[in-house]
Amino acid sequence: MKFDLHTHNERCGHATGTIEDYIRAGIEAGLSVIGISDHSPFFAREEDHAVPGTAMAKSEFSRYVAEVLRLKEKYAGRIEVLLGVESDFFPEHLEVYRQAYEPYPFDYIIGSVHQIHGVSIFNRNRWTKLNERQKTDVKKNYYEQIRDSAHTGLFQVLGHIDAMKGYYPAFVDIAGADAEIDAALQAVAEHDIAIEINTSGKTKDVGGWYPSDAILERALHFGVDVTFGSDAHVPGRVGDELDLVRSRLKEIGFKRWVFYRQKQKIVVPL
Repeated sequence: MKFDLHTHNERCGHATGTIEDYIRAGIEAGLSVIGISDHSPFFAREEDHAVPGTAMAKSEFSRYVAEVLRLKEKYAGRIEVLLGVESDFFPEHLEVYRQAYEPYPFDYIIGSVHQIHGVSIFNRNRWTKLNERQKTDVKKNYYEQIRDSAHTGLFQVLGHIDAMKGYYPAFVDIAGADAEIDAALQAVAEHDIAIEINTSGKTKDVGGWYPSDAILERALHFGVDVTFGSDAHVPGRVGDELDLVRSRLKEIGFKRWVFYRQKQKIVVPL
């Protein structure tokens, strides 16, 4: 069984193609299951559309859900369409986000840390004036937030957990955060959720997947489940490198991966 839980669409403002385009791409890629998981609105901001080009407007959210559910029915029997969302994790606004999601029948919610100290994790310039101790502090804080996101009970999947390396490949060489990485992985295992193998890193400077093999080996050690997400922002990337990821997971020692239906874990042998 092939599945892809992490896809976007034109609503977020930095992806191309409609939701239906991604579903059709999933069928062409031979997927049995596709998850639609566009970026959550900035629910804690007063503005309806706080950051155009980054996430959908709050007023679009119910329409987004309705469209996914309509297409789920339309494509039943050809591909299973799951209702998801990629949610920002802002600790100070957790309850605002929890209440925003509560009315809707999500199959899963991906929790992603996209900002540290108010700066995007993809901002390569954040590192230029930092000394080694400061870089270690940023990396520690990143994994502390990932750990905290696991403890919320809001998320079924944690997204791209070493994505700070995307435009700063030297991130992987910043020493001193091993304990925080392990604590984050232990929290994932404790709450019986999953981390994704996200192949969108190939489109960034780092040129590889999230997370690294070293983190996946630690994840296996702690009994962490994994899932797959292309993080496609164009329909042509749906399912991208899924078979390569499956082979690599087997080499590392994983026996299974998972997806979610109605927030229940579905186990698929590798």
